[in-house]
Amino acid sequence: MAAKKYVCKVCGYVHEGSEAPSVCPLCKAGASEFEAVKEPKKKGLDTNSDIYAVIYSAVVVVIVAFLLAGVSSLLKPRQDANVELDKKKQILASLNIKNSANAAAEYDNVIKSDPVINANGDVVKENGGFGVANDAVEDSNLPLYIAEVNGEKKYIIPMTGNGLWGGIWGYLALNDDCNTIYGVYFSHASETPGLGAEIAGDKFQSRFPGKQVAKNGEVALSIVKKVQDEAVEVNAISGATITCNGVNDMLKNKIAPYMAYLSANASGANVEPAAADAEAQNEEK
Repeated sequence: MAAKKYVCKVCGYVHEGSEAPSVCPLCKAGASEFEAVKEPKKKGLDTNSDIYAVIYSAVVVVIVAFLLAGVSSLLKPRQDANVELDKKKQILASLNIKNSANAAAEYDNVIKSDPVINANGDVVKENGGFGVANDAVEDSNLPLYIAEVNGEKKYIIPMTGNGLWGGIWGYLALNDDCNTIYGVYFSHASETPGLGAEIAGDKFQSRFPGKQVAKNGEVALSIVKKVQDEAVEVNAISGATITCNGVNDMLKNKIAPYMAYLSANASGANVEPAAADAEAQNEEK
């Protein structure tokens, strides 16, 4: 309990305590000669009160929130630029172009267009695929990247899926026959190091070039424990069954919507056999 002040009306002695003394130590006046001193009320908030602590904390939180929002707003353009650059590096990696000194310039040089297509094989937009977010990809809104590497056309398909502990994603680059894999890039959010995380390593990704994506018009590319058909099957990573299954499902589910476009745009696909024979005969003449 806080001490109170009592003043002797006879000599003016001030006593601090829970109650007035029985005798004034100076003039020996009795307790009846003491009266309590009324403390003047402090102006403003009492800094020792609970109300002050609550208000102070609320003000600090609001100020910090505004500061963080301001910093985030200032840094957002740079953050967005970094995200875009990282995406371009991943696309280039699927084309076996890695550690470029200027990835942005390399991307602009290699990628000739980024149309948006649909599952029927129709081009919805001539360009704009780069701006399609992963969670916005659907059968009517399929981003595609068309590149030229060493004078040869390549088609890059973006993919997303689920691993053991989180999301997985990647890009698959095809040669101009729209069936033979030129290169791949895979990454993950939180797979187990030494197991599922190996999908992001060169050892796993190097198994894909030269494989065929489709067979008899259907997606045949798959991840298996034991290869029986070298043309379309890729060795799985030992001990990472669930992650490999996730990659397998991602390949089949994300390539399938592009099959109509790939079939129509494969080199030589638009030339009828009879017409091709006629052209060959004309060339011989």
